[in-house]
Amino acid sequence: MVKRNSNIDKTLKNLSLNKEAPKSAFILLVLLYTITSFLTTRTSVMQGSMAIGDQMIRYNSFAGVFSMLGYICIICLVMLFRRVGYIVSMAAIILQFPLMIFNIFVRGNLHSLPGLFSSVLIIGAISIIHFNYKKVLNYQQSIREQAVTDRITGLPNRFACNELLTDLQRRGEPFVLVSVDLNDFKSINDTMGHDTGDQVLKEVARRWKDLANSLSTETVDFVARNSGDEFMLVISEFESKDAIEKTIDAYRAALEKKITIDDCDYYLTACFGYSLFPEDSDVIENIYLFSDAALHEVKKTGSGSRVMRFAPDVLNTERSLEIERKIRSALSSDKIFFHLQPQYDINHNLRGFEALARMKDDDGSMISPADFIPIAEKTGLVDRIDMRVFELAVEFLAKVSKETENDVMMSVNVSVRHLMKNNFINDIKQVLKYHEISPERIEIEITESIMIDSAEKALQRINEIKAMGMKVAIDDFGTGYSSLSYLNNFPSDLLKIDKAFIDQMSLSESSKQYVAMIISIGHILHLKVISEGVESADQVDILKNIGCDYIQGFVWGKPMPPEEAGKLVGSIKK
Repeated sequence: MVKRNSNIDKTLKNLSLNKEAPKSAFILLVLLYTITSFLTTRTSVMQGSMAIGDQMIRYNSFAGVFSMLGYICIICLVMLFRRVGYIVSMAAIILQFPLMIFNIFVRGNLHSLPGLFSSVLIIGAISIIHFNYKKVLNYQQSIREQAVTDRITGLPNRFACNELLTDLQRRGEPFVLVSVDLNDFKSINDTMGHDTGDQVLKEVARRWKDLANSLSTETVDFVARNSGDEFMLVISEFESKDAIEKTIDAYRAALEKKITIDDCDYYLTACFGYSLFPEDSDVIENIYLFSDAALHEVKKTGSGSRVMRFAPDVLNTERSLEIERKIRSALSSDKIFFHLQPQYDINHNLRGFEALARMKDDDGSMISPADFIPIAEKTGLVDRIDMRVFELAVEFLAKVSKETENDVMMSVNVSVRHLMKNNFINDIKQVLKYHEISPERIEIEITESIMIDSAEKALQRINEIKAMGMKVAIDDFGTGYSSLSYLNNFPSDLLKIDKAFIDQMSLSESSKQYVAMIISIGHILHLKVISEGVESADQVDILKNIGCDYIQGFVWGKPMPPEEAGKLVGSIKK
């Protein structure tokens, strides 16, 4: 690969020149002017006339038409191609002067006299256009330089970087976008002041710009400042992936050399995250996103100089961080809400509801519980979500009881983390007391994993729940590692069969027998059994035949807003 001789300032200039009219337009205008000049000369000496409608038009009258078309080409050349267009136009007109003077004074052809004066006038016109337009262009160039240049460091800014990436994309040239963030730069601003911080940024920019302009790396580089202590490095014309890492190492080494400002020494490090075009993506917006994601991931791993290339797994982390932010925002602004999915006995009589946590995105779209609940568990926010849903569910229960005088059960999920908190029982009691709801109407759902994680403490907590009068349900039974001995020792009231077993039940006899076995185990231990995720009448018939007690699923009711659930309770006939 032949290395392109380029530096940052030249690259910016080339990007600006790319916005000019193409060379093909220049050739076309010159060709048109040549043709019109030839036709002007030919028609000016032609004798005779032609009929256009009822009018007879002399041939030499067309000379003026072709002459004006030629002058339009001249003006377009000056406007579109600036100095080059002006020089070519002047040369083309001046070269015609000897011929016109020869025709007038030697041949006595006075028809060339208007053309001579017109040529003099057009010279004046294009000169005025050129020099005034030059002032406008200089002013535009000054504005453009301000638009594409960072004020503090003098480096190109993000806008200029985006222009370069767009140009590379248009030409189909592979490139690397590196997002760079200086480590602990804020401490310099806080301790030494922003003026010193700006001087440090200028020195970093100078070093990196000199390195890019020196062409000493095995790549062509373009450095830009994004904002604050964030920079961007565009690497192109690289021979291999190793060359990319070597180039980044060169910039890292230049950064880590001692910086002395006002007799104070500073030692900087940075984190680098990068992505490749088009290997990682052929969309520029994604390249920005991916390099930033890699940068954020490497910063999370600790301080110091680190380099990371984007990988799809990084986005999962970024997505997790974004969802965590949304969870915290929803909790602080009281935007966690709930839906209620009805539970029926096998004869389709309403037993109660399961309260399900719900959350919306900033644009109003729903975020799946499968996305935010695991992250809430991982970040320790799930207990706050549990408590908020519990409060809303009990409030709903109190309201619907007063309005309908119908007693229904309310089943609420509780995470292991929340259940184990020392203030769990007191928090539950306060909510029930405030809304004047009997504990007998509340069912706490826990996963069977608690039996393995903290069996002794879990048993103590469940005994406390039972002592209050609340019921306990073992959720997703059959998917964990619980043993019958644990199940026998836990004072639970209900087993919930996971949807995965219900889905397979109608497909194979062995799956149906497995569900029947769970139901039998539950009944032997004096527990009621409810099947989750029931979606068809065939499944209902099978569950009824093998002795299931309760049904929960789309077949008889999807999760619904509290208003619809209230109407459902109100429709029950006493």
